[in-house]
Order: sequence, then C-alpha cells, then structure tokens
Amino acid sequence: MGRTGQEIQWELMKGRFNAGAGRVVEIGAGRSHDADTEFLYEVGRLLVREEHGAAVRDILARVYLLPTRRDRELDRTSPQGRPRPTEEPVVEPVIAGVRTIRLELTDDRNDDLRGYDTIRALRLVLDGGSVEVVDPSRPDQRRTEVIEGLGAGAVSLNHVVHISGNGGGCPAVEPEPVPAGSPPDPGHPTDRGAGEGVKVVVVDTGFDPEAAARIPWLAGVTGQPDPGVDTANHTINEYAGHGTFIAGVVRGVAPRAEIHVRSVFNFGGGVLESDLVQALDVALDCHYPDVISMSAGTYTYDASGLLTFQVFHERRLSHHKGVVLVVAAGNDSDRKPFWPAAAPYTVSVGALAATGRGRAGFSNFGGWVDVYAPGQDLVNAFPTGTYTYREPPYDNPPRVETFHGMARWSGTSFSTPVVAGLIAARMSKTGENGRAAAKALVKEARKQAQPGVGAILLPE
Repeated sequence: MGRTGQEIQWELMKGRFNAGAGRVVEIGAGRSHDADTEFLYEVGRLLVREEHGAAVRDILARVYLLPTRRDRELDRTSPQGRPRPTEEPVVEPVIAGVRTIRLELTDDRNDDLRGYDTIRALRLVLDGGSVEVVDPSRPDQRRTEVIEGLGAGAVSLNHVVHISGNGGGCPAVEPEPVPAGSPPDPGHPTDRGAGEGVKVVVVDTGFDPEAAARIPWLAGVTGQPDPGVDTANHTINEYAGHGTFIAGVVRGVAPRAEIHVRSVFNFGGGVLESDLVQALDVALDCHYPDVISMSAGTYTYDASGLLTFQVFHERRLSHHKGVVLVVAAGNDSDRKPFWPAAAPYTVSVGALAATGRGRAGFSNFGGWVDVYAPGQDLVNAFPTGTYTYREPPYDNPPRVETFHGMARWSGTSFSTPVVAGLIAARMSKTGENGRAAAKALVKEARKQAQPGVGAILLPE
C-alpha cells in the first residue's frame, strides 16, 4: 500500500527541520487520545509562561529532567558511571511572556524516568503524580517524589504550524498549471480603488519577485524571496509559490491594497510556533499592518490551543489597535478545532465549493469557523518552472508539469486571502479599522448564511 498524503507531507517536514533547522520534530497524539488528532512537535523542549517558569524548572529538576546547581555540588556521574550534564537549565526567550525550557532526555538513568520523553514530561508538569527517582548522591537508594501539576495553560509543547494540513493539506491539493495570461478567479472587483490606503501582511512562504514584473495585478507587491523558487534552474520546490498565489488573491479582491509577504514557512511548509510568533512580532513592529493573512495552522496537544499565540495576543496583538488576524480553518473535512483559527481573537475562514453553494468537501467546519468564502479551483499568480508532484495519486511515478506563471489551486489557504482582501476593501470604503471592518463583514455574512454551511462572504 502506498503512502498517504499526510505521511509524505510529515516525512518531508521532519527531514527539512532536522537538516535545515537542526531541530528534531516528531508526531504526537492529542491528550484525548483521539487517533485522528495528531500534530508535529519539537522534541526536547517545552514552552512555558514566564510566571510559571520557576515552578516548571523545579518540577523537572526534581525528577532530573533538568540538571541543577545541586547536581554539580553532589555526584557528577550517573549510576552507570557516565558523566551527567553540568550546565544550568537552558531557558530561552520566545516573546514577552513565553520561554522555552530544554529537557535533559538521556537514557542513562537507572530509575522510572528512563527514556522519559517530551510529552510524558508535559503530562507530569500539567497533571502531577508520584514518581520514583534515584538520588544522584546515593544511587543505591530510591525515593518517591509527589508532583503537584500546574494545570492547563501553564506549559505546552512547541508545535509545528504548517501550510500543509493533516489529511488533504492546506492547500487541499497540489497546484495545477493553467495557460499564461489566464484571468484570475476571483477576478477584479468593480471598485478599482478597493484597498486604497490599507496594508496587508501575508505571513507565508515568501514572494516570487519575478511575478511582480510578470503579473499586472501584483505590481508594487513586496516581500522576502520564496526560497523554494529556484529561478536559476527554473524549478519550483514543494509548497513554493504559496505566498505568491495568496498575494495575488488579495490583490484580486482589493487591487489597491499595499501587500508585503514574509517568508516564514520554509521547512517543508512548516515552522515552529515559537519562531512563528517571533515573525508575527516583527511584522507588527516593522511593517505596521492593518490586516495579517496567515494560511496555516495545526491541531494541538489539548484544547488550550497554541500557548505562544495566546500570549502573543495578550501581550502584543491586542495592544495594536485595529489589527486583525485572518487565518485558515484547515482542510481535513473535520470539526476538530484547528489552531490558531479556533482562537476567539482570529477571523477563521473555511472554504466554499467552486459553485459557491455548499461547503467545499475538504474544508474544516464547526462553530469555531467564523465565515466561509470561495476556496476551490481559484486561479492566480504562480512561479514559472517545472514542478514535481509528491502526493497521491501523482507520486508514483512522479508527475512533472511546467508552469507558466499561473495556477489553479484549492484550499482554505486561498479562501483566507479572499476574506483578508474583502476586509481591506471595506476599510478603504468606510474608514473602519481592521477589526471593525472584519466584525461588520462577519455580521453581514451571517445575514446571507447558507443552511448547513454558515456565514458566507463572496467577492463583489
């Protein structure tokens, strides 16, 4: 039996992280033990709120998941005689309010924590329990440590947030070539001034600079280069062009909007949440957006979602008046919350079918999805060059296609910039800020809700 799209995507991301970032990521299962609720997370690190940092370090040190100063003053060898680490616990800043703690995941302990892994360490910190450990000063004796858990929201895994969803992906399918000169879909609005004076920052894979010179509606779009676009060899790597396509969709709805594309999802379409919030922080400080469009997400260990995003909202985003974060609902045809789309401080976007009637078969759904917009068979800008397909049914033998600057693509990845563009268009028309415009649009969308779908927004 061949590999599924999910297996191919995750194998690719794991390889890219290990080779390019020097970080080890693995597949984890949700706290509910739902076999379908899986995610990627960084091995050997936990995220912790600053106010709980001392308590978490104390718990981990007591069960020797962290080396402590006391260890140095006592026996520096393990019961097996191998040296124990002697450095202080490594605590690294992420953003204001969140830090990472690096775990000591060794195999040389002669106690019940032998082989202790990252998720088990997280469970211990959250839930507490009794653990039998060996005192390094007296390795022949054991004692029981009773740990009092800190509860949800204090500490979390460092999840991988990705533009490729779990089953069908986000995008839902790989791109298809269309002839050069094909018109965009959605097309240009009747109001050619839509988006005037509004800035949209797209947090994605980056931007193909040649597209701005080749595609009229991308003129003036700026951004960091997409590393997956190899202009020298005229090849397009996996997930490359995603940010360029999204910038084109925004411009198709709000042709006068100022757009900047940041290159963040560069490890097989993924990025650690700790790095992602730092990139969002830079976007706030350096690019002054009205709207942030982010077509990515993940499932998480538990219902508390992404710790870094929660703190980012509390400490940073909520203090930037009017800035709205628009995010994709994901493409697994499921109602399980997909983060950060499920968070109350985002505008979460699902996808409508190509006909505009009914939900696209791949779109996630549920009460946490705010609005649905066109997201199936959209047409827009894409890099030029050859692209090798990696997912079923085109992976064996590999299908290779040549793109000439345009593509057809489906996913909530692309319904998201439709809504971001509609928010920008309304802002330029009414003078509302991003959050006010988004709130008004969602209210209008509910008035034209489709039975069995929910609130919908269609480009004018």
